[in-house]
Amino acid sequence: MAYNIAAPETKDRLYGLDHLRSLAIIMVVFYHYRMFHHPKWIDETMGFGWAGVDLFFVLSGYLISTPLFRRMAQAKPISVPDFFIKRIFRIIPLYLVLLSIYFMIPAFREKEALPPLWKFLTFTQNFGFDIKNYGTFSHVWSLCVEEHFYLLFPWVIAALIYGKAWKKGWILILLLFVLGLVVRIAGWHFLIAPHKDQSDFGIIWYRLIYYPTYNRLDGLLAGIAIGALFTFKPAIKGRLSKNGNSILILGMLVLVGAWFLCKDQKSFYATVFGFPLVSAGFGLLVMSAICPSCVLYRFNSRATTLIAKLSYALYLSHKGVIHLIQPQIAKTGIDPKGTLMLLLCFITALLGAYMLNKAIETPFLRLRAIILEHRKKRQNPGNVQTIVRSKTRATEKC
Repeated sequence: MAYNIAAPETKDRLYGLDHLRSLAIIMVVFYHYRMFHHPKWIDETMGFGWAGVDLFFVLSGYLISTPLFRRMAQAKPISVPDFFIKRIFRIIPLYLVLLSIYFMIPAFREKEALPPLWKFLTFTQNFGFDIKNYGTFSHVWSLCVEEHFYLLFPWVIAALIYGKAWKKGWILILLLFVLGLVVRIAGWHFLIAPHKDQSDFGIIWYRLIYYPTYNRLDGLLAGIAIGALFTFKPAIKGRLSKNGNSILILGMLVLVGAWFLCKDQKSFYATVFGFPLVSAGFGLLVMSAICPSCVLYRFNSRATTLIAKLSYALYLSHKGVIHLIQPQIAKTGIDPKGTLMLLLCFITALLGAYMLNKAIETPFLRLRAIILEHRKKRQNPGNVQTIVRSKTRATEKC
């Protein structure tokens, strides 16, 4: 998942992307809240909350690819080691801390059993995942998808540049999109349809369709496509930038259509076309958020900026924190199924994320900055390190 990613723009901060990142994490947290005591309206309004992960994917695709594309456009070098240093120091420390808490403190677990440790350490938990029997820390499946993306993307860019084929990258994006459709169609007919009448059909669908990386590339591809379009097609970018609010409205309409299509999330049409339609809708929202004419771009909110900053820590920790705190709050007499309980649990989860951010994320980001600065001083300005001709200038992360 793309979580607290610094926007690769000349502006200090793209508030529009903060709004969307906040929307994504709130959707996910409220969707997961259904596994605890919750108000009835959560069931009625948050059935589509799973799509918050897809918004994270789109954000990640855009915010990871754009700095690399800008280096390409300006014929500046890309350093693969620097890329991985940024990703490792942003993602791994906090992940290992939460993973340690889950394995060492059973009371933190929102369900009974954890998958094997090696699956978490190798980021393969999303393959063959048995959500029914090993559902603890299950939300890390999306981080597995993103880690696979981080691992492969810079090498794909390198190969395209070395092969002088980067201008044909659009063909690769299109091929991967079509391949995703083909894989899901085949998966439905050969792996899912034979189990249609079984009681565990839903579990099988999640294991074979929802979690595997090769079925979830649509959002990342949408984000990459936006990054490429706005980098290599400045004329198109200029025209689109003047119509940010129209793009925002179009994106919302597409998402409404996706909501109707995915009401039965495990149907054939939702399985095959639901993910790309959701990604297209969120892609339009991301596109609008980086257009200066859009209300999302212009509106600054400290609340969404803060939630966006804490989104990664909140994503990793929210289930365990809510599992621990809800029974304690209930002892005060507050209705476990009430809206007040939900708000108190959400605020507590935010406080937990804030502490994790200050204790773990911030120190490692500072250490990362020191390491990168040291590497920069050691490198020759003309030395093309490990990889290609291109440009990078992300600050914080993705």
